[in-house]
Amino acid sequence: LRGNHEDRSINSVYGLGEECATRLHEDINDPASAFQALNNTFSWMPLAATIEGKIFCVHAGIGPSITKIEDIANLHRPIEITPDGTAPEQGVLQNALWSDPTETEAELGFRRNFLRDYGNSGNIVKYGSDKVTQFLQANNMEIMIRGHEIAMEGFDTFASSQLITVTSCTDYCGRQHNAA
Repeated sequence: LRGNHEDRSINSVYGLGEECATRLHEDINDPASAFQALNNTFSWMPLAATIEGKIFCVHAGIGPSITKIEDIANLHRPIEITPDGTAPEQGVLQNALWSDPTETEAELGFRRNFLRDYGNSGNIVKYGSDKVTQFLQANNMEIMIRGHEIAMEGFDTFASSQLITVTSCTDYCGRQHNAA
């Protein structure tokens, strides 16, 4: 599934661009470069998936632009993230790739995610346990599985275990000391 780093503006800064330039000795701005080919491929990747009609999988989560799975399925690809986030499909895209659950299950609704919404699009939110439950019920799903955040023990649960955050990378970036 596509994550928030499968975006040209992010991966050009956070490693992929440098990796392609250094290891492949290429100009990442060259339309024929591996960097451009990878990012063109990323723009076609699915944002979400379901498993056996009961488990919803997504990189980050949900938001006000995503109430039904069809909101994601109806996006036309290829799709690029725009810096200002104002195009109609950008709400769905940014909700799916950047939003996080609230800090506690007592925090309900959608809240502005000041940590991640550095472009002030308003599309990147924190979602409460009530929103997880509403989304799952509206889509006849039982569980939502996501990544996007470090879970120190390899996984965390939220919304009475209806949402599971999975971290598959041990000691993320060599400084988190998390399990996988």
